[in-house]
Formats: sequence, structure tokens, C-alpha cells
Amino acid sequence: MTASPSAGSMPIHTITGDPVARVPADATIADAARAMVTCDVGAIAVGDDPRPAALVSERDIVRAVAAGRNLATAPVSDVASTKLVWCDAEASVDQVAARMMDRYIRHVLVERDGALVGIVSARDLLGVYADFDS
Repeated sequence: MTASPSAGSMPIHTITGDPVARVPADATIADAARAMVTCDVGAIAVGDDPRPAALVSERDIVRAVAAGRNLATAPVSDVASTKLVWCDAEASVDQVAARMMDRYIRHVLVERDGALVGIVSARDLLGVYADFDS
């Protein structure tokens, strides 16, 4: 499948249309899972800081389940990722896709003026390339 040259040059902010889903820093893993279902997203920011220090994904929750954690009492901060990868809102889709591939990650946080404005997933990028290929 070959994407149109214009697919990868789109600014990443054009595909981060949903508001950023968040849970409070003191949320449990179960709270985070419910928020993901409610917001229909695969990752959410932890805390209300404009530039959060943690992100929890579906994979983090699956790992907690596999480890036998009590999801109703274990804090989400115990399983959330803190090694976050950010990009500028004006970065191209190709640049963000390359960053994801280089780091073997599925989510990149999108910032504008130092604040989180979106979370882009590998699934989001796949949709861009698939739409331009059809």
C-alpha cells in the first residue's frame, strides 16, 4: 500500500480532534479503564496538569490484570507510563509515525505552547494512510 505524498505531510494536530481524556492522579486502575471505555480511547493522561507526567494505556491495564493487581484499589500511577514521547502540534504525520516506529510505542502526546492538546495513536496514523490510499 502506498500512501499519497500529501498524507504524511499533514500536521499531526489535524487528526487529534477529540478532547484529551484524563483521570485524576489519585484514580485507580479501574477508574482509568472505565474512563477509556466511556471516552472510547486507548490511552488517557493522568492528572490535570497542562503537561501531564504520566499516560496510561490499554496495554498498561492488561499488564496489571495479568499481574493479578486489584484494579479497584491499585493506583493508576503504579502502572502508568512516565517516559512520555511528545511532538509539536505542527509536526507532520510522517515525523510522528517515524518517532513511534523508532521507539516501538503506540501513543505520542501532542503539544502546543507547552500544553497537551491531543494524544495520537498508531491506529490514528493508520487511518490517515489508509484514507489517502483509497
